[in-house]
Amino acid sequence: MKKGFLTVLLSVLAGGLTAYGVVKATQPVPSNVPSTVVTDAAGNTVEYRTVNLADSDYPDFTYAAESAVEAVVYVEVTAQSRQQYQTIDPFFRFFFGDEFTSPQSREVKGSGSGVIIRPDGYIVTNNHVVAGATKISVTLNNNNQYEATVVGTDPVTDVAIIKVDATGLPTIPLGDSDALRLGEWVLAIGSPLGVQLRSTITAGIVSAKGRSMPDNSGEFKIESFIQTDAAVNPGNSGGALVNKRGELVGINTAIVSQTGAYSGYSFAVPVNIVKRVADDLMDYGSVKRAMLGITMGTVDKKIAEEMKLSAVSGVYINEVLKGSAAEKAGLRKNDVIIAIDGQKITDASSVQAKVGAYHPGDQADVAYIRNGKTAHTTVVFQAASTENGEVDTEGAVAFYGARLKAAAPETLKALGLKSGVEIVSLGAGKLADAGAREGGVIAYVNGDAVSKPEEVVAKAKKALRGIYIEGVDRNGKTFYLAFGK
Repeated sequence: MKKGFLTVLLSVLAGGLTAYGVVKATQPVPSNVPSTVVTDAAGNTVEYRTVNLADSDYPDFTYAAESAVEAVVYVEVTAQSRQQYQTIDPFFRFFFGDEFTSPQSREVKGSGSGVIIRPDGYIVTNNHVVAGATKISVTLNNNNQYEATVVGTDPVTDVAIIKVDATGLPTIPLGDSDALRLGEWVLAIGSPLGVQLRSTITAGIVSAKGRSMPDNSGEFKIESFIQTDAAVNPGNSGGALVNKRGELVGINTAIVSQTGAYSGYSFAVPVNIVKRVADDLMDYGSVKRAMLGITMGTVDKKIAEEMKLSAVSGVYINEVLKGSAAEKAGLRKNDVIIAIDGQKITDASSVQAKVGAYHPGDQADVAYIRNGKTAHTTVVFQAASTENGEVDTEGAVAFYGARLKAAAPETLKALGLKSGVEIVSLGAGKLADAGAREGGVIAYVNGDAVSKPEEVVAKAKKALRGIYIEGVDRNGKTFYLAFGK
């Protein structure tokens, strides 16, 4: 009896397990782990996981788009363009005189975009949008129009602040561009190709960070652009780049294209740079820019091997400018900077972006490698002298990219001069382009002797066309420089 009961029980259990196995084998793969089974040429079956394209997995831009678009404005500018007639018929000049052959001024119009950053009417846009404007008109998304005035501009970052007389305007919250990740979704909002496409919204991803673009002006530029593939065209300049949360992460600035129209690459100034520049422009009317005082290059494999670095990362110092913040902090030529205030440094653009977030007088911890060993130092940033005649914290006077000081008596004696002005440091600018060298002493400007930096600036300012400089370099050789104003 017991043996028969046990046999029946075992049969039931076996049947249940068999049924469970059949059911599991015939059930579909759970929807959250999709897969596809394919057979290759040899007859083998291979299972591949596939992407779930359910609607719930798509990014939802509606909140970001609908909230941010209200704070993006259309900017129309009017400027005066002078047209020079190159060849004039002498008979025309004889009958009508020079009045009709002199350069003629005509009114031209342009447009761009802007982003309201304060409810009392402060708007950020690009410098190249409002440069030279005689009249600026701003149109909000609700069609209200205002006349705007320029508060301040910064050609170095291509950022400008304009203001309209209004209150209670919608704004976009400012995000953190340093927190952006590659592949993250972003929206570009602006007015491509003019008023007809005002308040256009396009989407893309962050394609790269810390991008630089070619610049042939010879001027110092802070370039650490966010690159995206969101469609941007002329007219988008000054518009918003926002993340999925509707936060401003950049100001759309440029495209790279052989046709002048969007071709897959657009660039935005990171909002962390924009914030500091905008604050300075609103508070002071100009940017109080910090400088580290080095020339640098990006570490590549060859340099990493030569310097016995553990990683191909950071920037190596080519030169430390005399009297600079870097020199005072003890940094030297061939040091490799790997971090600033804990943020990893990968290339020159990341240094520019990080230093650009500081004001003169701010301190930062700089991690660097020297002779294979990691060390730290505290840098106190100095002010950058950018405008001719501007005096920095060390008493040096800015002059076309250089810093000038009255030459010391012992320097003058060694070079056989009675008076002169020393070039204590040399940055990008007309003086460097003309062939000047650091340590040289300027003795004459346009034929007049000089003994103070202010005299150099004043005599150059009085020049009608070109500036002619005569001096002696640190080796005692006479040099001559000439360049246009």
